[in-house]
Amino acid sequence: MPYVVIVYDMQADRTHLLLNYLRRYLTHVQNSVFEGELTDGELEAVRDRIDSTLDPGESTIIYELGSEKLLSRDVFGDDPKEDDRFL
Repeated sequence: MPYVVIVYDMQADRTHLLLNYLRRYLTHVQNSVFEGELTDGELEAVRDRIDSTLDPGESTIIYELGSEKLLSRDVFGDDPKEDDRFL
């Protein structure tokens, strides 16, 4: 399963559109930043939803890795991913 980091920039009154959707699949680690593993089907659905949601002037970047093992991740302060263990 691919490991993804998704970063988006939207008008403040519209951020909830992606925030609520992406929370279904990924961990919310920062304002407008999500990460986690997705199946290929989930990733395709997320790409389609993002593409249909964005207005002109808004953007999203999806960083895709083959797996989380290929990711070097340094966190300073509290790590939001640690909260996943308790869900």
